Amino acid sequence: MKTRTEILASGFGGQGVVRLGQILGEAAVKQGYRVTMLKSHGTEMRGGYVRSQIVFSKEPIDSPMVESPDYFVALSLAAYKAFKHLVKDGMILYDPAFVVQLDEGLVCVQKPVPAKDMSVENFGRPVFANTIMLGVLANLVEELDPGTVLDSILHVIPKYHEENKKAFEVGYELLGKR
Repeated sequence: MKTRTEILASGFGGQGVVRLGQILGEAAVKQGYRVTMLKSHGTEMRGGYVRSQIVFSKEPIDSPMVESPDYFVALSLAAYKAFKHLVKDGMILYDPAFVVQLDEGLVCVQKPVPAKDMSVENFGRPVFANTIMLGVLANLVEELDPGTVLDSILHVIPKYHEENKKAFEVGYELLGKR
C-alpha cells in the first residue's frame, strides 16, 4: 500500500510551476500531512526550465524526491520528454498547447488539460492556466480537499481573487466530478 502521494510539475519559467507546488504543499499541510517540496530551474527564470516536486504523506517522508509520480503535470514538450518515463501507475496531465507529441507506448493514463487555451478563452490571457490546472488536481487527488486547495490559492496569490476562483472552478469541472 502506497503511503505517500507524489506530484511532479514541470514546464517553462513564468508558467507558475513553482507557485503550483507551493499551493499544493500548503493545502496538504493545512490538512495535516507531512510535506516536502523541491524546486529547480534553469539559469534564466522566465522561459527557462522549471520543475516542482511535491511529496505528502501522513507518515514520515524518507526522501523528498519524486520517484514514481502519481500525477505528472507537463507544461512543455521538453518537460514531457524528460519525465514521462517516471510515470508507471500514475497519470500525466499535459497541456496540448505545449505538448504536441505524445508517447503512445506509455502504459499510464495521459489526459489533455487545455489550461492555456481555456485561460485565454475565459480571461483573455494565459496567466490563469496554472490555477485551472490546480482545479483539475483538486478534483483528481483524492487526499486533497478542494476547498482547502482553493483557500491556499487565494492565500498564496494576493491578487485576482475573483478570476482565480473562476479559473479553479473551470479546472475542477473540466474532467468531471470526483
